[in-house]
Amino acid sequence: MPTKIEKDDVTGQMTTGHEWDGLQELNRPLPKWWVYVFMACVAWSMVYFVLYPSFPGITGYFHGVIGYYQRDAVDADVAAIAQQRAGAMDRIKALSFADIRKDPQLLAVAQTAGRITFAENCQPCHGAGGGGNLGFPALAAGNWLWGGKLEDIQQTVTFGIRSGLDDARNSQMPRFGADAILKPAEIQAVADYAASLFDLPSTGTNLAEGKRVFAENCAVCHGDAGQGNREVGAPKLAAKTHLHGDDRAAILAQLNNPRMGVMPNWNARLDAAKIKSVALYVHSLGGGE
Repeated sequence: MPTKIEKDDVTGQMTTGHEWDGLQELNRPLPKWWVYVFMACVAWSMVYFVLYPSFPGITGYFHGVIGYYQRDAVDADVAAIAQQRAGAMDRIKALSFADIRKDPQLLAVAQTAGRITFAENCQPCHGAGGGGNLGFPALAAGNWLWGGKLEDIQQTVTFGIRSGLDDARNSQMPRFGADAILKPAEIQAVADYAASLFDLPSTGTNLAEGKRVFAENCAVCHGDAGQGNREVGAPKLAAKTHLHGDDRAAILAQLNNPRMGVMPNWNARLDAAKIKSVALYVHSLGGGE
């Protein structure tokens, strides 16, 4: 409520004449320097508002009197960086992997380009650092379907897996259950045998029967001891790096109606230098041969 303007006994400051519940408001104006700075900021904001893109309109926005467009600036920066890297990327494209690795500076450029390319294109499926995801191989594990040498990785990245290209990696696992190739009892037995290859506890099925079924139907691709076969892209079963899970239910699902993944051919999106770079980066993750 309004009251008279007077000097406060405690602080010695004049009051404003406003009072709430017995508390009087002191008359403490803002410092003049703060007011001047604030006014200068307001004035500068109005100038900025006119010079640069600012308020929206019905069919667009105000572009500013100087015509500045941030995307143009970003595009120019990207083009400048690309120009700087062009020479190195041309050398990466032209040289063999062995020659690239002999040049520490060029190898560093390739590794950096490969890491960026991997993060932008491969990481969503294969995970950060090539750790893999369910249904997508762990590239850092060293359990390669088609080989882990630099040339093998380059071939896989270039043409993909089951991508439809003639040079793509291709493999096919029979539908042992869905097509009645094996009897239900045989599928149960061979599932237990496959599980025993990586020390998964058995359910009591006769492992000798499972071994027989495996030898007659699976060993031709996966090897007598489940060691895998890179010639046909058959995975190593005697390991705990299975694409679709390590439990018995996953083994049965794959035997009955196997899931066959597809990897795109990256030569449709990446140039040869970037493919080489990403091959070098993947090889360096810890599983390269």
